[in-house]
Amino acid sequence: MSALPPAEPRSAALDAPRPKPSHGPDPAKVRAAVRGGTLAYFVDQFDIYLPIVVLAPATVYFQSVNLSASTTAMLSSLVFASTLIGRPLGAVIFGHFADTVGRKRTTLVAVGGFGATTLAIACLPGHETIGTWSVGLLIALRFVDGIFLGGEYTTAVPLAMEWSPRHKRGLYASIITSTSPAAYAVIAAITLLLLQQLPAVGPHSSYVQWGWRVPFVIGALLAAALFRYYLTQVHEPPREVTGERHRLPLVRLVARYPKSLAQVFVLMTGTWLATNMEAAVTPAQLKEHLRLSSEQVTLTMLVINASAALSYPLFGLLSQRIGRRRFYIGYGLAVMVIGAGSYSLLMESDGGPVATLSWAVMIGVFTVGTFGPIAAYLTERFPASIRSTGYGVGYSLALIAPAFYQFYLQQFDGHVPAHLAPGVLFALAGALISLGGFLGPETKDVDMADDRTIPALS
Repeated sequence: MSALPPAEPRSAALDAPRPKPSHGPDPAKVRAAVRGGTLAYFVDQFDIYLPIVVLAPATVYFQSVNLSASTTAMLSSLVFASTLIGRPLGAVIFGHFADTVGRKRTTLVAVGGFGATTLAIACLPGHETIGTWSVGLLIALRFVDGIFLGGEYTTAVPLAMEWSPRHKRGLYASIITSTSPAAYAVIAAITLLLLQQLPAVGPHSSYVQWGWRVPFVIGALLAAALFRYYLTQVHEPPREVTGERHRLPLVRLVARYPKSLAQVFVLMTGTWLATNMEAAVTPAQLKEHLRLSSEQVTLTMLVINASAALSYPLFGLLSQRIGRRRFYIGYGLAVMVIGAGSYSLLMESDGGPVATLSWAVMIGVFTVGTFGPIAAYLTERFPASIRSTGYGVGYSLALIAPAFYQFYLQQFDGHVPAHLAPGVLFALAGALISLGGFLGPETKDVDMADDRTIPALS
């Protein structure tokens, strides 16, 4: 391993020692913050994956039946991409207020916003009623939803990590982030149940007309429960942890820590590219290439994401043992070889249930495991006064380029079979993850209350 790069020069005020608390953090407040972060991440990811899983069998509700397959796929990808594009904007807006006003109050605003937006989507009329306005409003509301969702994790996750003991940050971070594939699995299970009771057999079937609304209403109710929990149970981190507040945390982030932000950007670009291939592209290829039914696709994606959820705590503990830097270098290589290979072998299989579900487990474990310790790593990368802004921008700015995955896949037309092209992007994602880990320092021993322990790139 190469030596750590020298730390960036810091101001005297930043280097000045901070007063230490006279005792450890209140265990009850630690538990409340970690539970809140876990619930917040679950609700966030539940909302993110709704259009991918729930709306896939009901696409005809929002679009004309006369559209070509390529146009339908493009509009569907825009519904997902609009949410992802809104998240960086939300991270900037809400990260600013989290660092200047407070983590808890900002979280409450973000949660209330995406809960109301999700409920509004559940009430949308279809193409037969308002024409192309239907899909236009869906895309617009998902963009607004993305802004509030970007704000939610920008505030709730740093709050949880700031309350967490140093030696348990990797584990607590992985528990929080394991709710992402778990949320996907829950949505898949709900959708599978709905499809069994309300088959999507045409534009006027029960699922297409109203069945898809049920998970969106559930998402809004989960947001309401999360709002109440934060309002009554979660506390702001101690002032010695959050540090002195700056009026313009984004300006400070860009001016003082540009290389740290760039390193995180590389890591997260690979992470989001792998995520989009797993969450958005794999279901389509299961249906189009392997000719699986909607129920079989949903079951396969449930297995993929349940496997990922179970692996996250193991990855969090591993990063706590060997270090975040070594973990990300090694995991990126695993994505390149095992993740991309498992996807390609699945697509070349006969689509039988044993082979499909076996490769699904490998895909779940070796494509999106970067998220295991990511909450700990990104909050350890930035000083307290700009931690929410650094975490939020670093986490979500990299969403933009991978969000246009459909355009990248089209570039392989005529060169790589359509069902194997995502494997190439999986391999690229793994390379970026390894590179991002290699370029960054080790962070697992960072003291959240002492900025002098935070390694930064010069």
